[in-house]
Amino acid sequence: MNMPKIGIDARLLYYRKGGISEYTRQLILALAELDTTSDYAILHNFRDAESYVPAANFRRVNLFTPCHHRLERTSLSVELACHRLDVLHSPDFIPPRRGARRHIITIHDLHFLHYPQFQTAESLRYYRDQIRWAVRHADHIFAQTETTKREIVEMLDVPPEKITVHLLGVNPKFRVLPESEIQATLAPYHLPTQYLLFVSTIEPRKNIPGLLRAYAQLRTTHPDVLPLVIGGQRGWFADQELAPIAELGLTEHVRLFEDVPFGVLPALYNGARLLVMPSFYEGFGMPAIEAMACGTPVVVTERGALPEVVGEHGVYVNPDEPESIMQGITRLLEDTALYDRLRESGLRHAATFSWRRTAEIALDVYRKIIES
Repeated sequence: MNMPKIGIDARLLYYRKGGISEYTRQLILALAELDTTSDYAILHNFRDAESYVPAANFRRVNLFTPCHHRLERTSLSVELACHRLDVLHSPDFIPPRRGARRHIITIHDLHFLHYPQFQTAESLRYYRDQIRWAVRHADHIFAQTETTKREIVEMLDVPPEKITVHLLGVNPKFRVLPESEIQATLAPYHLPTQYLLFVSTIEPRKNIPGLLRAYAQLRTTHPDVLPLVIGGQRGWFADQELAPIAELGLTEHVRLFEDVPFGVLPALYNGARLLVMPSFYEGFGMPAIEAMACGTPVVVTERGALPEVVGEHGVYVNPDEPESIMQGITRLLEDTALYDRLRESGLRHAATFSWRRTAEIALDVYRKIIES
């Protein structure tokens, strides 16, 4: 019997960091440990100097078609025709018209349907024009949470049996670090000794203005409160999202740490007193789990998949009300017993998120789809 030919689209890793790219990278690495009998074609942007080929049965395929191009579906189909793939997994959810015998997509969230006002006109046109076609065209769909699966069924009229949930994992680099390692890693960046932390892409749905207003209120009652560090890559409308720093007189109290190197992230989480994730919507909320894996308690909003992912191991706030965000931060800073309890339960909870399990579920679906 011929080796099954499985394609995984990793072109996005050339363009951006963040959730989808990390998902793709970790899935490939975990699959390499699980499966030595399939032939994997890892699709790269031809300009990408980095290789995402982790094992002998994985090979690099260079492609010219850029991500999110208006002709991507057709152009990618032409480039893939000669590879005769049995199944193609598109982690960025838009598959080609015909890149393989079977197609699988991952839908990470539906934020562009929930909050269209938070998108640029170009991105909104790209996502909204293609999502309904993509779910019809795909032979199967991965969702990261039961919350997202339910939304796909309700908002896009997809049969639930067409969707498989596989929760994401946590990179083992996210762990409790000794103080000496934290200080040595963070020293070149001249951060405060201890701080409140936000980590994510700087874009509207992350609700950074709401966090800044909450922090400004907190400073009026607690002028000695810890500084706030905002770590993340700039997304769309980043300038307007960060404008309240100056408008609220917080320039001396907020440190902007853009493009945090991945190797620094574990120490950044470890050095924080707590993580605040005030998003209007999350399809998963990876920074919350990464922070908990580092022993850092979290304040998160009661929206999207965050309650499903964080469970009873965080403090919940209303993203529409800066007062609520302020109260959540204050509660965690002042209630020592709560802080210690969430630190310990968060560590145990984060340990249940495994990339190996994510890949096991993906591999089972690949094989079933190939045989169908």
